[in-house]
Amino acid sequence: MNQLITHFFITLFLSSVSHAAMDPNSIYQSFINCPNLTSSIIYSPTLNSTNYTTVLQTYIKNQRFNTTSTPKPILIITPTTIPQIQSTIICAKKLNIQIKTRSGGHDYEGISYVSSEPDFIILDMFNFRSIDVNISDETAVVGAGAQLGELYYRIYEKSKVHGFPAGVCPTVGVGGHFSGGGYGTMLRKYGLSVDHVTDFKMVDVNGNVLDRRSGGEDLFWAVRGGGGGSFGVILSYSIKLVSVPLVNTVFRVMKTQGENAAEILNKWQKVMPGVDDRLFIRVLLQPVTVNKKKIGRATFIAHFLGNSDELVELMSDKLPELGVTKDDCIELNWIQSVLYWTNFDVNTTSPEILLNRHSDSVNFGKRKSDYVQNVISETDMTSIMNKLVELGKLGFVFNPYGGKMYNISADATPFPHRAGNLFKIQYSVNWNDDDPKLEANYLNQSRVMYEFMTPFVSKNPRGAYLNYRDLDIGVVSGDRKNSYSEGLVYGEKYFMGNFERLVKIKTVVDPENFFRNEQSIPVLAGEAAGETETSGKFRKMMK
Repeated sequence: MNQLITHFFITLFLSSVSHAAMDPNSIYQSFINCPNLTSSIIYSPTLNSTNYTTVLQTYIKNQRFNTTSTPKPILIITPTTIPQIQSTIICAKKLNIQIKTRSGGHDYEGISYVSSEPDFIILDMFNFRSIDVNISDETAVVGAGAQLGELYYRIYEKSKVHGFPAGVCPTVGVGGHFSGGGYGTMLRKYGLSVDHVTDFKMVDVNGNVLDRRSGGEDLFWAVRGGGGGSFGVILSYSIKLVSVPLVNTVFRVMKTQGENAAEILNKWQKVMPGVDDRLFIRVLLQPVTVNKKKIGRATFIAHFLGNSDELVELMSDKLPELGVTKDDCIELNWIQSVLYWTNFDVNTTSPEILLNRHSDSVNFGKRKSDYVQNVISETDMTSIMNKLVELGKLGFVFNPYGGKMYNISADATPFPHRAGNLFKIQYSVNWNDDDPKLEANYLNQSRVMYEFMTPFVSKNPRGAYLNYRDLDIGVVSGDRKNSYSEGLVYGEKYFMGNFERLVKIKTVVDPENFFRNEQSIPVLAGEAAGETETSGKFRKMMK
C-alpha cells in the first residue's frame, strides 16, 4: 500500500477513536484495527500473556529491570515490514501512547523497554537484522535489530582482512550502539562506529521513510551519536568497513598494588595518548582477594593490529614497567580477537558463536562514566585503588584515547569527547542475587565512588558517555513541561557543545516530542505542544 494512502486510512480510522482509558484490551483492539498490523506481531499481557512474557524477557539484559515491580508495556509490537512500523508510529501518536524502541536491550538503565510514564508500548526491532556486506566497495548495510557479533561474522564470512570498529560485546544491538557513538578495541586506529556510518534509513513521527538525502545533513548528523529513540525509528545504517591485518596480537597481564600497579597506571596514562595507534590497552581496576586479604589489582588487556614481535618491541620501548614478553602474547586473526575480547576460548570456540544472539549471561548491573583529562598521580591512583578495596565490589574500566580520536573534531558527530581526553572510565558493578539490600548497597557504592572521583575527572560540565547510560545524572519528568531545562542537565554531560544543535534538529523533526524517553533530546523550550515555523517548513518539504 502506498505510504500516503496508508497514512490517510490510519488517520481516518483513528479520527473516530477517542482517547480511551489505557485498558490493554481496548488498546490491543485499536492497534489490531490499524492497517498493516496483525495479531501475529502484537503481544498483550492479557490476551496472549505467555508469548508476551517470552518476547519481553528475551532481550532484557539487566535483571534489575526484570522483576514483578518493573513497569511493563501495555503492548509489544514486533514488526517485520516497514509499513508495520509506519502504522505503529501513527497509531501510537493518535492514541497518545509512548513508544520505546528496542534493538538489543543492552541499555544499562533499561530505557528501551521500561518507562516512567504509566502507559507505553515496545517496538521491538529484532526482526530487522539483515546484513548485506559488499567487500568490493568495502561497505555494508546493517539492520538496527542486528547484533554486533552477527555483523562481525558476516564481514568475516567474506573477508579476513576487513572488520568494523565497534564494541566488544557481540550481543549488543546495532541500533542502540551506533546511535550512542559506539567504540571498541580499534578506537585509537579508526575512531568510533559512527565515524564510519555513511547513510541511514529511518521512519519519522509522520510515518515518512527518510535517509541521508531526503532527511538532510542535519538529521544525518544527529542520528550518528545523538541517542536512540529521540528522532524516529532507525531501520538500518550504511557503513564503511575498515582494514585489519591477517595477524593480530592480544595479551592480558595483571599487576596488584604490591606489584607497583599504581606506578604502572601512572605511566600508562602518559604513554597511551601518543603510542602507535594500532595499540589499544584497556585496564580493569578492581578489588580482589589474595591470601584472604582484599587488595587492588589492575588487569591490562591489549589488542594490537600487528604481530607479537612488533608488540613486544613497542611495549619494551614505551611501557617496559609492565614487563610484557612474547610468552604473554597470543597471535590470532581479527575474528579470533573478537572472541578473545568476549572471553571465549579462542582455541575451542568457533566464530559461529557470534551468531548466537543469547551467548551472554544476564545478571544485575549498574554503570556510570567519566572522562579523565589530566594525569592522575601515582599517589592519587593508590588512593583510588584503596577506595575500591574499601567499597568492596565496584570496579573500573579504563579505555585509552589518542590516535584517531584526537584527529576528529568534537562537533563532527554529536559525540563530543575527542581531543583533550586521556581515557574514559566505566564504573562497573555486577551481581547475581536479587536481594534488594544487595542492590541498594551496590548502587550506593557506584554513587560514593562517583563522588570520590570528582577531583580527578572532567569538569564544567563533567562529561559522560551516552552508551554507559546513567539516570543518576538527570532525567526528564513524566509531565514533560520542563523537558528542555531538565534535558539540559544530562544533555550537556553527554553532548557538551553539541546539545543545542541536537535540540534544534529535534524541534524540527519531532516538534511535539513524541519520540521521548527519560534521557532523550528535548525540544526547544515552550515549543513541545505546537508546531514551530521551522518544523512547518520541514513538514511542507516532506510532503
